Amino acid sequence: MKTIGLIGGMSWESSIEYYRIINKATQQQLGGLHSARSVMYSVDFAEVEALQHQERWAEATALMVDAAQRLEKAEADFVVLCTNTMHKLADDMQAHMQIPLLHIADAIAQSIQNQGIQTVGLLGTRFTMEQDFYRGRLVNKHGLNILIPNESDRQDIHRIIYNELCLGQIKPESRQRYREIINHLVDQGAAGIILGCTEIELLIHPQDTTVPLFPSTRIHAEAAVEKALQP
Repeated sequence: MKTIGLIGGMSWESSIEYYRIINKATQQQLGGLHSARSVMYSVDFAEVEALQHQERWAEATALMVDAAQRLEKAEADFVVLCTNTMHKLADDMQAHMQIPLLHIADAIAQSIQNQGIQTVGLLGTRFTMEQDFYRGRLVNKHGLNILIPNESDRQDIHRIIYNELCLGQIKPESRQRYREIINHLVDQGAAGIILGCTEIELLIHPQDTTVPLFPSTRIHAEAAVEKALQP
């Protein structure tokens, strides 16, 4: 079994889910008392959030590269960046790493293609929904058609992520708002919905929509286990 290196803390609410899913999936695969070999370096999300919203991406990159290199020194075999948004820095991180980074968008694309779906809606932070680092990879590398919410809907998605979900607050009115946004995307032709922020699946569940959901935390974590168990 390979050792999984996890960069966590963005937020710790979803990092808990990564750790739980990875160990549960390992036990299901191997049985008995098996759990995953892993090492996590967890950052201070307040520092990361400030860099994000001030667009100080060079400093954010240095922070993520430092985290990845610490995992290398801890003898991780590959790195899992436990967040969607910070994959904006994935290429720069990989350039400073000797071990591979398991990209979240590639894992999600594989899951979507396994279900034979072509057009999906994307929910996430404004960075993830609006910038090309995530959508572009899904479109250009994997040939998917990606729909994003309108401006008002994007504002509400982003606000709820940072002001509620990252603080562990699950509000019924926010779940209802997300349901409305998902329905807008389905009406536009989305045959599935990417929960492209690791906190969203704390709020939205399969019963909240009529189309398949692609929860990024679960998909990424299970892909990590699959990679760790490869010969």
